[in-house]
Amino acid sequence: MTVRKCIIVDDEPVAHYVLVNYISQNPQLELVKQCYNSIEALNYLRSNVVDLMFLDIDMPEITGLELLRTLNEPPKTILTTAYSEFALESYEFGVFDYLLKPIYFPRFLKSIERFFSSYTDEKPKINNQIIAVKIDGFMLDLNVNDILFAQSYGNYVKIFTLKKIYLASMTTNELENSLSSEYFMRVHKSYIVAIDKIKNWERNTVIINNEKIPVGITYRRALTERLKFNNNQ
Repeated sequence: MTVRKCIIVDDEPVAHYVLVNYISQNPQLELVKQCYNSIEALNYLRSNVVDLMFLDIDMPEITGLELLRTLNEPPKTILTTAYSEFALESYEFGVFDYLLKPIYFPRFLKSIERFFSSYTDEKPKINNQIIAVKIDGFMLDLNVNDILFAQSYGNYVKIFTLKKIYLASMTTNELENSLSSEYFMRVHKSYIVAIDKIKNWERNTVIINNEKIPVGITYRRALTERLKFNNNQ
């Protein structure tokens, strides 16, 4: 049995009492730290790796969402809050789930089961799938596993891969139709990205290989739901 490390970040002692009780009833969770503000959590996470963070939103000085903005690679996060109006915004930070206070044990269990499923039900990555693209008048086979993202470039498409950048003679729509929607998606009229290559994301950008890629307003909601789904797997 694999035990996953978790922390609680909440300024309310009552919330700690409830979560500690719930966590103690799950032998696959190990509570390694209780933080009562975001600064305490930030200092801890700088030198410790955890698998799951139970995070309150409404805290003094630095809110829970501001803490997520600060962390380069936050752990999987379940928000615990009394304010439902932050739900949509929170998913833009890639949070795993959203628990409304008072938190009831059955709802907690459901969230935890989804968390553990993310380690057992991951979809296999595509292996050795090839697409043919026209480069400098010649057809070239590209392994789609190597593709990071693609950008419209006039009558061409720049395809950014792990090894180099290719200028393909095709439209962005043609490239999109050649790629599996299970692993790639349009995030802007000029950009297609590999979902599993996204390292971080904000409201208006995703980051792949240290490149900031704009997210169009018409694609934002779909991207939010897609990343939320991937995080929940």
